[in-house]
Amino acid sequence: MKITVKSVHVNGRKSCLHDLYSIYMDEGSALFERRELRSGRKGDRVEEKRKILFLEDEPTIREVLTEYMELSGYAVTGVDRGDEAMALLGREHFDLAVLDICVPGADGFAVLTYIREHCQNTATVMLTALEDEQSQIKAFNLYADDYCIKPVSPLILLKRMEAILRRTAQNNGEDVGKGLVLKKEAYCAYYDGEKLPLTVSEFLLLQKLYSEPGRVFTREQLILSIFNEDYIGNDRIIDAHVKNLRKKLPVSCIQTVIGVGYKCERNEDFLRPERGCVNTPLCTRPKKI
Repeated sequence: MKITVKSVHVNGRKSCLHDLYSIYMDEGSALFERRELRSGRKGDRVEEKRKILFLEDEPTIREVLTEYMELSGYAVTGVDRGDEAMALLGREHFDLAVLDICVPGADGFAVLTYIREHCQNTATVMLTALEDEQSQIKAFNLYADDYCIKPVSPLILLKRMEAILRRTAQNNGEDVGKGLVLKKEAYCAYYDGEKLPLTVSEFLLLQKLYSEPGRVFTREQLILSIFNEDYIGNDRIIDAHVKNLRKKLPVSCIQTVIGVGYKCERNEDFLRPERGCVNTPLCTRPKKI
């Protein structure tokens, strides 16, 4: 079996779709077998389909990728305007939203912001032709779960969606325990079972500080842990991240070491790390005498 989709031209420019999308026999068989498992009937067992909201204003891309998603067993609702997407999100629950950024009505960032404010159990994947670093950082700071750049392989997109939904199900269904718990793969932090509203940069900063309690990290070391070697600018950006992080943590544990940088302290009486995650007790705010 082989499925092909020809490229199209929009306004004289080649579409973001590849010239040819092909699924050969082995991949196609697996795809249809997965549809059999998820589409609702496997023997006498009926499973509920995962609901996907797909925001994409180019008809060809929307139609082709929607078909791939439906073949994989998802229930897909496609829209071409951001305001329509937010209206749907206000009426229905979706397990995952795949969002283009440059769309009419309201852009993908506005929809992403709406999801994080009103639909926190909806995972998000940005699917866009914008490949600049600023757009990607902005998306992750708004809690996007993934960022895919067009043109994208449909099969790779499906795998990314599958991984995100699997991770979301695990996070929603497990007891993360007491104290501070850092989920490295999901870039999520919890305190006493409650998720903390951290950006990706704040999570990475917190993870670095808690990796070695009591150690003093310079601002340069902390910048490298967040931005690797790509950051060019004032090292005082770390001060801003620490300030925001302190506001979001339920107790105080990050200390300033004047002239050097920052360190964290913890109380050893708290719970030890659980298996498979970083579970670190936060220290309590010192009492005033």
